[in-house]
Amino acid sequence: TLEKHVKQISKQDWDDPVIVDREDEIGKLGHTIEDMRQKLIQKDETERTLLQNISHDLKTPVMVIRGYTQSIKDGIYPKGDLENTIEVIEGEAEKLEKKIKDLLYLTKLDYLLRQERQYGTFDIQEVIKEVVERLRWSKKELNWKIDLEEETMLTGDQEQWSKLLENVLENQIRYAESYIEISVRSTKKHTLITIKNDGPHIEEEMLSSLYEPFNKGKKGEFGIGLSIVKRILTLHHADMTIRNDQTGVCYSISVPRN
Repeated sequence: TLEKHVKQISKQDWDDPVIVDREDEIGKLGHTIEDMRQKLIQKDETERTLLQNISHDLKTPVMVIRGYTQSIKDGIYPKGDLENTIEVIEGEAEKLEKKIKDLLYLTKLDYLLRQERQYGTFDIQEVIKEVVERLRWSKKELNWKIDLEEETMLTGDQEQWSKLLENVLENQIRYAESYIEISVRSTKKHTLITIKNDGPHIEEEMLSSLYEPFNKGKKGEFGIGLSIVKRILTLHHADMTIRNDQTGVCYSISVPRN
């Protein structure tokens, strides 16, 4: 019976549950196969949902680009003139490019999770300064409060941490109303990075599922950025908590020190 189930599972035919009414070694094997079957079903459903979300997320900017391009061919400018209409096309093309890059990066991180990694050391303070300087001009009215130590060395992949901070700060910038606050503190065992903003609270029911690909908040903007963050944290044995506080939303990142 177990052999039959395993052969079915190998052919991706996993509709029939594995029922073994015994508690010896064969029974334990049956329970393990049933556990595997359920996880494979869950993985299959997740992949199907992910593909549907990818298709939907990429389809929208493509439709806009094609629609505006056809309008220009017909001599019609949806945004009043040629320049403004082309600006919309360029904006949608940028969105499309970012989505594709994020998807490729997420795939790269999934591959790295299964490989041995050789890390170097770098100063996380310098990475934070570089990312902030690059992103702060996207919303000039924000006040940045940055409280860093003189030097904080981490062991890891500097490029991945730059990507992590970029994704976190893009969310912070999107929702912040007047300021973003960043601080770094070190203990004997951990480096603690805290990033806060004074934007609206995240819905409580969403806090536990923010890292899922294509999970979207009120503005529909989460995309897969926080899924990338989660992968990078896992690669570095670090973790992050997201919580609402009195003034807004706080991201707390804890990185083990070697």
